[in-house]
Amino acid sequence: MLTHEVLVIGGGLAGLMAALAASEEAEVAVLSKLWPTRSHSGAAQGGFNSALGEDDSVEAHIFDTVKGGDYLGDQDAIEVLCSEGPEVIMELERMGVPWTRTEDGRVAQRSLGGAGFPRACFAADFSGHVVLHTLYEQVFRRGVKIYPEWHLLKLLVEDGRVAGVLAYDLARASLEVMRAKVVILATGGYGRVFSKTTNAHANTGDGMAIAYRAGAVLSDMEFVQFHPTTLYGTNILISEAARGEGGYLRNASGERFMKRYAPQKMELAPRDVVSRAIFKEIKEGRGVAGKYVHLDMTHLGEALINERLPQVRDLAVCYAGVDPVHSPVPIEPAQHYSMGGVRTDSWGVTSLPGLLAAGEVANVSVHGANRLGGNSLLETVVFGRRSGRKAAALARGEVAWPALSPATVKESQEDFLALFGSGGSAQAAAADDILQIRRELTALMTNQVGIFRTGDELSDAVAQIRQLQARYRELKPAFKKCPFNYALTEYLEVGYLLDLSEVIAIGALRRTESRGAHYRLDYPQRDDRHWLCHTFVKKGADGPVFSLHPVTITRHAPQERGY
Repeated sequence: MLTHEVLVIGGGLAGLMAALAASEEAEVAVLSKLWPTRSHSGAAQGGFNSALGEDDSVEAHIFDTVKGGDYLGDQDAIEVLCSEGPEVIMELERMGVPWTRTEDGRVAQRSLGGAGFPRACFAADFSGHVVLHTLYEQVFRRGVKIYPEWHLLKLLVEDGRVAGVLAYDLARASLEVMRAKVVILATGGYGRVFSKTTNAHANTGDGMAIAYRAGAVLSDMEFVQFHPTTLYGTNILISEAARGEGGYLRNASGERFMKRYAPQKMELAPRDVVSRAIFKEIKEGRGVAGKYVHLDMTHLGEALINERLPQVRDLAVCYAGVDPVHSPVPIEPAQHYSMGGVRTDSWGVTSLPGLLAAGEVANVSVHGANRLGGNSLLETVVFGRRSGRKAAALARGEVAWPALSPATVKESQEDFLALFGSGGSAQAAAADDILQIRRELTALMTNQVGIFRTGDELSDAVAQIRQLQARYRELKPAFKKCPFNYALTEYLEVGYLLDLSEVIAIGALRRTESRGAHYRLDYPQRDDRHWLCHTFVKKGADGPVFSLHPVTITRHAPQERGY
């Protein structure tokens, strides 16, 4: 049995920032499904919002975030995010992050959607990549133990609190028990619930689903962000930085159609507004070839594109055969981010004692119903640092080693082994069977729980998800023990996707209004009287159990949201 005071699950920006902060006061280890430098955080392009500009202010950042989230964000948490942003950016600066600079040597900032000022600090369009590698260097320098390619299987709960985890070492095909005083989840989102997504293949919501199964509260799972600009067909992300640097959106007739939907902000309206506008243009026959619209950067010039958008150019050339210096790029919306997650307070503390969470897996509710570009990267480092500091304080001051009985360990191991059936009598899960369930699920979620939703389609989606869950329970992993058993990990991931899909679809069906990224064609108006509240959900004996909880409003009363 392995033992660590603080165990961080996830090696992306939030996880490494948490590990780095916790390591100042406690003994820490990181367990990661991937090598940390392969984390999906490395795909983030646009930048980290922070009010550094002379004309900008923390107060302006707070208001833009509250408004951008359609007034569902908890304003006390938003104040923490925006107030600590400048300090964290400077901390990353001192670690050696190579921010893009202005001519006078200051950190350069660009405009992203929904922002009143250019406030996204960036490193060309590799922002997440360079910060991820910088944090990995610092964690490595601190001597933090890292367990790469280990999969979290279960949170071990003893007497109502988390006492450790059951993990699977993929390379050794070995079950491992790890004790910890405090566990921090930083496992990212669940984008692979959808067939059209910018997310990496590893983003299957593992931590979120495992926390839900262990009894933690999830919050606001019906709010799913769709990014406006992904390459048509492949859905590879084309950063909001392309519009932040001045790119235009054009329909089949060459019209900059955003003037009809957001006449003030145009292409730099929040992502939910722009995604719906693009989707509507395509559905109403104004798309190019009836399938996509164009992102036009040709007027920016080759020098600016090479300096500020080199990755965007490379991706467009490699995966669409289009050079944005000379031709517009075909784009369509696709799932990008999960506003919902494991409910936490502003220190990352969840409803399950001994468990903290940070980053996309968490819902501290700084994004409300819709996330602004540049705020998710800021969230990872601000709340990653806060959760690490809180975990270290708990581990060193307030929390004794929790009990972990042999019976709890044995039960968790037996539950895992039972997945394979007994005596070879259970039906083996052929890869095609699992893949078929996954394909049906992701197509269903994209088509019926996507950008536009209706009650009838959501009701049908819930019924179909439950049928898929029943089919899944009849299948078993193909092999009991072998190194790098991807048939096993695929099987587990599909189970996580099914659990989360059910919660998302039911949450969307229950919320009979339109707010932020959640848009109901049958309820097109925001309804503050009934729905200015968070959706909480816990796992019950017969499925998810939902409840409503108030939004924290401190200084900005809800008003009409227009751009």
